[in-house]
Amino acid sequence: MYSDKTLNCKECGNDFSFSASEQEFYAEKGFTNEPGRCPECRAARKAEQRGGNRGGYGRSERQMYPAVCASCGKDTTVPFQ
Repeated sequence: MYSDKTLNCKECGNDFSFSASEQEFYAEKGFTNEPGRCPECRAARKAEQRGGNRGGYGRSERQMYPAVCASCGKDTTVPFQ
């Protein structure tokens, strides 16, 4: 049903293979468009959207506030005021 295709990356201009198994995966997920970027450019774009490889999906560091535990009286920090 599916056969390997050679596509051209819109980011770097290199040709890349869109394998039959990848096409089947795309169809199972309901994707109607072929990939426009090669695997390397897709990975780079995904990492960029997530703010690099540190995870957190691009969020900045959470603001923490000092607090004293009501149960034990120890100093701690919490993400709310």
